Amino acid sequence: MTIAAGIDVGTGAVKAALFEVDGERTSWLGRSTLRIRSRDPFELAGEAYDQALEEAGLKRSDVDYVATTGEGEAVAFHTGHFYSMTTHARGAIHLDPGSRAVLDCGALHGRAILIDSRGKVMSYKMTSQCASGSGQFLENIARYLGIAQDEIGALSRQADDPEAVSSICAVLAETDVINMVSRGITAPNILKGIHLSMANRLTRLLKAIGLAEGTVMATGGLALDDGLITALAEDMAKMKGMKASVRSHPDSIYAGAIGAALWGAFRHEKLAAAGPLKKAS
Repeated sequence: MTIAAGIDVGTGAVKAALFEVDGERTSWLGRSTLRIRSRDPFELAGEAYDQALEEAGLKRSDVDYVATTGEGEAVAFHTGHFYSMTTHARGAIHLDPGSRAVLDCGALHGRAILIDSRGKVMSYKMTSQCASGSGQFLENIARYLGIAQDEIGALSRQADDPEAVSSICAVLAETDVINMVSRGITAPNILKGIHLSMANRLTRLLKAIGLAEGTVMATGGLALDDGLITALAEDMAKMKGMKASVRSHPDSIYAGAIGAALWGAFRHEKLAAAGPLKKAS
């Protein structure tokens, strides 16, 4: 039996997941998410880890392996580090074993990852850093519209005449939105238009990695935006040659941390077979 932690240091939040792994059996022990805002992400990594441990009733000395991912390689107390594509792929398989692709919708970029039944990465494609299809862009628009982030999805689904946002530049797209407001376009129609624009870019990424069918698991900060998930489903249904479905999971935001913890447990078991190991500190 192995107790492993995964810590995903993203650009918008730090996520920590704690698992007990015994062969093929995995059990959640604790989790924590902390928004970065203007705080030190590496200090937050320690806070998120300690919160997950507190939930599990464990101490740091009880953990066999602490795996980081994302920007977490500089976390002082980590045992090992895994690339984020690898961890999101493994996390997606944990959330839904039928997943054959991952859409990692983060604060600064979108990424499509083609995977096999074991979570092995077969291909991937990313949006550009300046694209308007990002969580940070959507957060900025919501702030301008005076809308809370947790209201975005519900409002988007109320749209009756979505307004298209064509610009791939975040600055120009924000200017488009300002013009829409001045023309009296409603917030639901603005948000739905943005979601459709984002969905189209993400669907094209799926096409580019060669996805033809299967389940696409949405991960990252935007995975719980049901307005975006709805827009993705609509856009994927229009894509010629693609017979895939997209879904999210209540724990989608933890996919990277989950994958890191599970890969960390796997590595620990392999190393333990070679000789005695020290506990993570």
